[in-house]
Amino acid sequence: MSAPSAAPGPASSAVHAPDVHEEVTEGLPPGFGPGIMGKVAFWIAVAFSLFQLWTAGYGTLPSQVVRAMHVGFLLLLGFGLVGNLLARTAVTRTIFWGLGLIGFGTGIYNWVLYEELIRRTGFLTHADLVVGTVLVVLVFEASRRLMGWPLAIIAGLFLAYCFLGQHMPPPFIHRGYDFEQIVEHFAFGTEGIYGTPIYVSSAYIFIFVVFAAFLERAGMLNLFNDFALGLVGGVRGGPAQVAVLSSALMGTISGSGVANVVASGQFTIPMMKRFGFKPAFAGGVEATASMGGQIMPPVMGAVAFIMAETLNVPYAAVVQAAILPAVLYFGVVFWMVWLQAGRDGLRGLPRSELPNPWHAVRDQWPLILPLAALVYLLFAGYTPIFAGTMGLALVAVLILGTPLAAMIGPMAFRLVFWVALGLASAAFLKLGVNFLVLVIGLLVLACALFKGARPTIGILRDALAQGARNALPVGIACAIVGIVIGTLTLTGIASTFIGAIIAIGRDNLFLSLVLTMITCLVLGMGIPTIPNYIITSSLAGPALLDLGVPLLVSHMFVFYFGIMADLTPPVALACFAAGPIAKAPGLKISLQAVRLAAAGFVIPFMAVYTPSLMLQDGGAIAETWGYPVEVVYIFLKAVLAIGLWGVAVVGQLFARATMLERALALAAGVSLILALPATDEVGFALAVATVLLHWLRVRRAARAA
Repeated sequence: MSAPSAAPGPASSAVHAPDVHEEVTEGLPPGFGPGIMGKVAFWIAVAFSLFQLWTAGYGTLPSQVVRAMHVGFLLLLGFGLVGNLLARTAVTRTIFWGLGLIGFGTGIYNWVLYEELIRRTGFLTHADLVVGTVLVVLVFEASRRLMGWPLAIIAGLFLAYCFLGQHMPPPFIHRGYDFEQIVEHFAFGTEGIYGTPIYVSSAYIFIFVVFAAFLERAGMLNLFNDFALGLVGGVRGGPAQVAVLSSALMGTISGSGVANVVASGQFTIPMMKRFGFKPAFAGGVEATASMGGQIMPPVMGAVAFIMAETLNVPYAAVVQAAILPAVLYFGVVFWMVWLQAGRDGLRGLPRSELPNPWHAVRDQWPLILPLAALVYLLFAGYTPIFAGTMGLALVAVLILGTPLAAMIGPMAFRLVFWVALGLASAAFLKLGVNFLVLVIGLLVLACALFKGARPTIGILRDALAQGARNALPVGIACAIVGIVIGTLTLTGIASTFIGAIIAIGRDNLFLSLVLTMITCLVLGMGIPTIPNYIITSSLAGPALLDLGVPLLVSHMFVFYFGIMADLTPPVALACFAAGPIAKAPGLKISLQAVRLAAAGFVIPFMAVYTPSLMLQDGGAIAETWGYPVEVVYIFLKAVLAIGLWGVAVVGQLFARATMLERALALAAGVSLILALPATDEVGFALAVATVLLHWLRVRRAARAA
């Protein structure tokens, strides 16, 4: 068996993505900073990861303490990195580190005085008020420094409403709250900063971010890239098809769209440009495919875990609802690339230059095992905390075992070593977490004893640090959005918004959906997908439920448009992240991304009117013909509709399409999407007419030539 980092195929040197430590975390430059303080920040990140793994594996601390320490570590590491990487003088660097230490102190305060704080709920001391106020201020400042102004401003407006809402006119007026009540609600309860979002960040998201960092360090990115390049690199538009497939695969371990753009775009975008794709289109392909990684089962983006916790449903239920939409999303991107390549006369890469995809899997297949174990545990009913922790531990076993196996001479002995190690690792299901920790400890000791294996310990150390760094923007976003959720629960303003949506929806559900979509897209101009989803779903989810939309479908509706917000102008964060790599304006990339992501705009509306597209309750077809028939019919209808929309947008099928053919294709696609009487029949008829008319014209032109 080869090591996970075994040399891949012949084209590997051209396709490998940059190492994960080069990744930029939101507004921060890469790395941990120079000198002694850089090392301090690095080891704080390692300690952060170890603390979270310990609490996930053993769970001996109260949830409130874990949440407080999670925020404390976020503030310490976040301000420390700002000081190391952005501060220009020693004084400002000292100030930022001081803020970080104060933020960490708020976590310690909650840990040490946990029982006392519970006993004096509603009767805070002056020290409590000071600590709570400082916590709120520091969370705002950390959000501004790491995420930019928009999210901090939005949360600030909600917080201001708590203080000033009693002076507003109806229906926005509330009874008014004093300073102590507001501080207690936001800084000590489970409805504010320490609410559900930060719980999910500390319990689920952090573990999966570190898991992704471990897999990337082990070489999973190279495996994905080689496999995608060998599998689809030779088809029409091959370089762009590689970008789509590799980003989809990357989404199974990352779930962060902007991170996907930065990681895989470094090699896919230049490759697309080199083979004839325009810079803006190349950037659009990468941005669109990378954002789709958040909806790519089996391991979706962080929002999926928040959704499962919010709705109190198994994570597997969220994954199930996302399967068909994800297939449609990536299917349409493949289709649009294929059409555009045909229009521009672009062919695939020469087969002689491509690695064998199956050789890449053969050489590096051990990397797939932890991911497979994670998927099994998630769908076998284990909690995401347990599944993520065990998956991460198995990656550690794989990384540590690789150099030891390489020292074993005969292949038969090496095989016995891997089998024994695999059985020992799998025994955690029977013998518990302690046994797996013992296995990892013995492997670390063995690696420390052999000079050639010692660098492997450093790989684990670096992955722990990078995982904590990658989790910073997600964690800070979850903390600051707690201010928004806390405002909704304290003041009850959500009911006003919900009532307005319901009033509109009684007359026109479609208009309510459009308003919800616009809310998501507007919020997405300034804030990431996670807080966008949390805010909008808190407001619109209950309203759509009252209008008859299944709760999971309504939340997925909001989730999808939260993703689309990173592709739509004028902000389009994912597109602007691709801009420097593509050397094209972010706005031009955004326009191309919107063309490519047609499915992302259509699927949510289809799912509301036909929930079976998300494998939810069936409708009339299910009652007559059975549920499987309805699912297949709705899915195939969506495939045809989206395919026709691609022809209309790109203007290409077998050859260039005329304006009449494009208009017919658009009309057919719209008819198939609409859930009205006879629109399906009209859509199928127009689809046949479009294809037949186009084919006859192309055939006549070929004969004439």
